[in-house]
Amino acid sequence: MKKIIFVLVMALAVISCKTDDKKVQDTDKNAETAEIPFLALGEFDAKAGEFVNKQVKVQGIVDHVCKHSGKKVFLVTDKGDVHINGEERFDEALTGNEIVFTGIVVEERIDEAYCLKMEEDNIKSHSKGASNKDQYEAKTKMIQAYRDQMKAENKDHISNYSINYVSHLAVK
Repeated sequence: MKKIIFVLVMALAVISCKTDDKKVQDTDKNAETAEIPFLALGEFDAKAGEFVNKQVKVQGIVDHVCKHSGKKVFLVTDKGDVHINGEERFDEALTGNEIVFTGIVVEERIDEAYCLKMEEDNIKSHSKGASNKDQYEAKTKMIQAYRDQMKAENKDHISNYSINYVSHLAVK
């Protein structure tokens, strides 16, 4: 009788352990299959604000990899574009290939305080001889263009969106 009870207890223990394992596996499957939203580059700028600090997928052709740092990719389609920023250098062989990138949407806000800081840096740079007259004037025009855009759109800032790299896959 003791043997039968022992066998039944062991069988119940094994069954309960297997049930718990299934629950853990099912949870893992749900996490793996949680859908990452896909944003078409043509609508990226319009919708990116909804996804700041969230993971998304985008697809396009790598127009170029930054020659200086190698840590930026410019991804394009006929309808839009986006910058992908990485912590490591991207392989220049990506250039010209159609790629799906997964990454975190980030926002850079340009507001009046940002413009004032840019102006201050531009003046300092020029006065120290780090920039020439043409560079100084080009930056001054760019800062004014930001201000004009904010005024025209009746907004207190401009949002520039990009993606911080997580992973990529080549499209076949």
